[in-house]
Amino acid sequence: MTITAVAERARPQDERTLRQLQAQREELAERIARAVPRDGAVELLDGLTLARLSSPSIPLPSVAEPSFCVIAQGRKEVLVERNRYEYDPFHYLLATVELPRLSRVIEASPERPYLSLTLRLTPSQVTEVLLSAGYVPKRSSAHAVNVSPLDERLLDAVVRLVRLLETPEEAPILMPLVTREIIYRLLVGEQGRRLCHLVLQGGMPSAITSAVTYLRRHFAEPLRIEHLARELGMSVSSLHHHFKAVTGLSPLRYLKQLRLQEARRLMLNEGLDATSAAFRVGYQDVSHFNRDYRGLFGLPPVRDVQRLRQELEALAAGSD
Repeated sequence: MTITAVAERARPQDERTLRQLQAQREELAERIARAVPRDGAVELLDGLTLARLSSPSIPLPSVAEPSFCVIAQGRKEVLVERNRYEYDPFHYLLATVELPRLSRVIEASPERPYLSLTLRLTPSQVTEVLLSAGYVPKRSSAHAVNVSPLDERLLDAVVRLVRLLETPEEAPILMPLVTREIIYRLLVGEQGRRLCHLVLQGGMPSAITSAVTYLRRHFAEPLRIEHLARELGMSVSSLHHHFKAVTGLSPLRYLKQLRLQEARRLMLNEGLDATSAAFRVGYQDVSHFNRDYRGLFGLPPVRDVQRLRQELEALAAGSD
């Protein structure tokens, strides 16, 4: 049976299925809460990170790596450019290209903390499943991040993955098998084409992944878009078109967001002033940096960092 045929075998959710889903969600939340008893994020198995948070958070910048994300309890919001993605225990988020983003937990409390897991995905893992299933990946211009419903088969595999935390002697053998099943479920689901961004060798998604990797490694250096296009074997116009189709951003805007998010982190976490942060991330003109920063975050750098610190202090005080 082909992957397409399997994907078409969708069944309506009857009452028994709904009860099973609820039981699986409750078990998942219980196991994550037990594995992560205090607020924070911990990688407990290779590529598997569990997180817990007892109060809502402020929007914080990060770069999403290719990953499969599930929430067992609570809700989270992810902003990529002008696109907003919200997910909860009934939905999963899939990201297939490293993207600058803002994310925040929007539902959490000490009584019902936010609980989640993130499974890192690699091209070799996805390729292995594709070859085993006899699936030929197709080019796709789908954006590299989206949210979809979490069905019972996929959730069941996620629960079995987390169960391995309690049998560490079995995890090295069984985790690759359960991960393969999760990747397979993703491939036969509505985000299958998006997942192929990770494996299309020689195709546009592969070239865009290479472009993203280059920009992340050299974000503080001047961007020579003609040089980058030539290295990828593309015209400048083709690079712009396909880069935006996958990431939702032009290469220049992607680079700008990387720089501004890193500058914000340097000011917030390392105490740098705006001028020092601007030069550290590659800006040569501080006034230009200030304009770009306000355009992305809504406030000048100093006022924005002050606001973030005040919000963090208020959240910390509220959780005491």
